[in-house]
Amino acid sequence: MNTKQLLEQFENTANYYLNEIPKYTLEQMKRTPSEDEWSLGQMYIHLVGSALYMQLRNVELCREQESPSVSHERSEAVKAMFAAGSFPPERIRVPASPQYTPKQPESLDEMAQGLRAVIARMRELEPALAAIPIDRAIAHPRLGLMNAVEWFTIVEMHYRHHLLQKERLDSFLRSTASA
Repeated sequence: MNTKQLLEQFENTANYYLNEIPKYTLEQMKRTPSEDEWSLGQMYIHLVGSALYMQLRNVELCREQESPSVSHERSEAVKAMFAAGSFPPERIRVPASPQYTPKQPESLDEMAQGLRAVIARMRELEPALAAIPIDRAIAHPRLGLMNAVEWFTIVEMHYRHHLLQKERLDSFLRSTASA
């Protein structure tokens, strides 16, 4: 898939999230299934924050690099993930921590504005990707070195991956609404 198609696919997913926001109250967005699980609002905050402050920031860092990165062989699992074009459909659990656990949203508008900012940033960066050498890479904490196009791709894959979490949270909200 080329980066223009990837951007279009990302926009479809991001717009789905955006169009879903008015279906919830802020209280629903903040409701958590348990102490160790995120609310739907926290998931939205996570999607926006990880895209703007990690994934797309790393696209910029790849662009700013002046020399090639040290060669790094990817694991078979990472190669398979990029070949499949998606994360495996498993839940990823990270222990709660101040640096990783997203804050609760302050408003529905905060989440909508955040999604719009990510869409705008993806649109800005997509035309620049072709000019960033593929040997310029920044390390992902789990996946190893990734170039700018891979970081850009991860944003789209990440948003699609969280659709599974949204389904679980929607089911939880429906079950508590009728209880």
